[in-house]
Amino acid sequence: MFASPLTDAAELRPLSPWHAEEFLAHLDRARTHIAPWVGASFVATDLESARRVLRRYAEKWAADAGGIWGIWAGGTLVGGVMFVSFDPVSGVAEAGCWLEPAAEGRGLVTRAATRIVDWAIRERGIHRVEWRTSVGNVRSVAVARRLGMRHEGTLREVVPGPAGRVDVEVWAVLAGQWSRTGGPRASA
Repeated sequence: MFASPLTDAAELRPLSPWHAEEFLAHLDRARTHIAPWVGASFVATDLESARRVLRRYAEKWAADAGGIWGIWAGGTLVGGVMFVSFDPVSGVAEAGCWLEPAAEGRGLVTRAATRIVDWAIRERGIHRVEWRTSVGNVRSVAVARRLGMRHEGTLREVVPGPAGRVDVEVWAVLAGQWSRTGGPRASA
């Protein structure tokens, strides 16, 4: 996939190491907003750390173990979606997202996440796509719901955070719940 339209003015494209400067500028706009919800290793603070983040995902893509795509609106990188993990042998993947505040409320993340979940299930045969989010991240939970995912439980104090250990909600959709039209079944 080289570019996939999300709206008339937004598209989904692979996010590669050569996008490091653009990725860093985007993170500078989004840093405060996304910091409570994403791991510290993702929120790059300089050009080299931005390259490291994108290189890590490029290596995952090459190993068939993950991937990352940017959301461009009006030609500007405003967020993205990724497979944090992707295991075609077990049939399980974990999807995630991030978005800068100026791009919220347009449905971009839901459209982008639908695109990658549909690809994983229909093209790659993934059986289960998970969505993990910190308790309290209502926007992320809303995306999981719009994707037709079900809340399967909460992992208590599973990851370290700036104010102590954080609880993480686990949401998931199974291939059998995903419709032939590239989205969740109405009954999910």
